Amino acid sequence: MITIEFHHLVAFAVALIVAFFATPIARKIAVNSGAVNIPNDSRRIHKKPMALMGGLAIIAGFVLATIYSFATKDIKSFTQFLTKPKTLGILAGVLIIIVLGIIDDIKALRARIKFPVQLIAAIIVVATGTRITTISKPFQETVALHPGMMYMLGDILAFIISIIWIVGMTNAINLIDGLDGLAAGVSGIAAITLYIVAVIRKQDDIAIISVSLVGAIAGFLPYNFNPAKIFMGDTGATFLGFILAIISIEGTMKSVTALAVAIPILVLGLPIFDTMFAIIRRLLHGRPIAEADRGHLHHRLLDMGLSHRMAVISLYIVSGALGLVSIALVDKGLLPSIILLIIIVMFGIGGARNLKEISVAPEDKCMDQKKPIENTEHKDAQLEAASGIKQEESSGEKAVSGAKDNKDELKGEAQHE
Repeated sequence: MITIEFHHLVAFAVALIVAFFATPIARKIAVNSGAVNIPNDSRRIHKKPMALMGGLAIIAGFVLATIYSFATKDIKSFTQFLTKPKTLGILAGVLIIIVLGIIDDIKALRARIKFPVQLIAAIIVVATGTRITTISKPFQETVALHPGMMYMLGDILAFIISIIWIVGMTNAINLIDGLDGLAAGVSGIAAITLYIVAVIRKQDDIAIISVSLVGAIAGFLPYNFNPAKIFMGDTGATFLGFILAIISIEGTMKSVTALAVAIPILVLGLPIFDTMFAIIRRLLHGRPIAEADRGHLHHRLLDMGLSHRMAVISLYIVSGALGLVSIALVDKGLLPSIILLIIIVMFGIGGARNLKEISVAPEDKCMDQKKPIENTEHKDAQLEAASGIKQEESSGEKAVSGAKDNKDELKGEAQHE
């Protein structure tokens, strides 16, 4: 049974309140600093300039809620925690990512500039102790109690894999940030899943951090969901990817249970798949990996005919389903998780083929059937007006003859008088 602690609810509420009231302030800062997104290509879904740097509100809510929760829980332990090399490394890496995101929202930096800086931030985090050190052998239902049941990664391999994971997730969340509320919502669902997993495993510190992130995202979403009033920008997207990668390493990947690595991969499955698909697609077309295109999952859903909101909600559900499978892995084991995944995939494939139908109302279909007739009549009217020639229709002839008769009658009456 999952027991939600009261201080978790407090952390959620503090983050939500701060983020909600900080978002209008972030919007004003963005406008004054010139951090505004201009729709100047076909990839842009919105049609008017939109303020960026909404991520500042998420960061403010998350940071204040986390500090408040840990400080009120045990101030002495929290102070000691802040002085640890691992904590200082995480804080330094997060600060670098935030500053990079702010500059990118204002100046629109190129990938060849952003990537090395992201790499430096990840190296600092990994070098100070946040890393993936072991991988459990697959298809084990039991807990990995000794090294023989696990793959022990060497220092160099652990270092490389950890950096790839952090940098990859940082950019994965940024890549799916293409529709109103999509990246924020998917990140929120991932954070909820990580929170539930932490509660099941009684990892209270990870639970506090995760629920604070959920609250901060929830406070920002009312402004970001379609139609959006502000975008999170790279400030928010890269921060969310970076912090989710760290939470997953310190939470699920630190566990000794079997298939521990599969959990964060499922939790963040949607951005991971979209990123991998984008890389493969661009390589096959001979284009640079960092070059933006209009082939992401959300673009494809829109091209299928789905509305903006329906596309976002569909991806929310996919992300939530993957999160549910990861929770089942922790709570129920491998076999129930596989059965759940099969059920989800079966209904998902069947429903996905008819998503377009449900987004079109019956009356819209009727209107679509009438459009050819209406378009023909409109075209005829335009041709008639352009040529100056009137069509000789029976109703028109009757109207003309009637007008002549009335005119003759009026003349006759005038002569008689």
